[in-house]
Amino acid sequence: MVALPLTVASAGQVGDAGRAAAPAAARDAADDRPDTVRRSPFLLGQGLATAVRCGPELTSPDGIEAQTCVLTQGEDTWARTYYRNATGASLDSVLSLMGPGGRTVQMRCTTGADDEPATCETPRERSRGGPDAYTAVTEFAERGADGALLLRSGSNS
Repeated sequence: MVALPLTVASAGQVGDAGRAAAPAAARDAADDRPDTVRRSPFLLGQGLATAVRCGPELTSPDGIEAQTCVLTQGEDTWARTYYRNATGASLDSVLSLMGPGGRTVQMRCTTGADDEPATCETPRERSRGGPDAYTAVTEFAERGADGALLLRSGSNS
């Protein structure tokens, strides 16, 4: 059995350390020290923090392993699925991100038969609510219009 990553967090680009965005400090006329410097609650010293909410890691009897997550970074939200296809055949898969107001983004993912861990993501969208307002689902099926559903993986527990 191969373990898929349970969560992934992105802390920004390498080399961003020390370049955290903070509001310009007000200068006191009596001395040259900043009155206050407030850091954004989204910064962890290396860039924007990424909140990740994942559902359980699932394995189908047919050989598909998957875990689906909703990610939020700054004002953006998107879905990602981590998967491994050990069926020996290419599969059809669709990753859906469902948000507030009935808004849904779908991504068809190429699921090769190479038995290697892989990922699929939806495009990033401007958030229209908190991270809990979003749910992601990935469905893996045999190729073709009548292909049998092999696994459904969601971001909720």
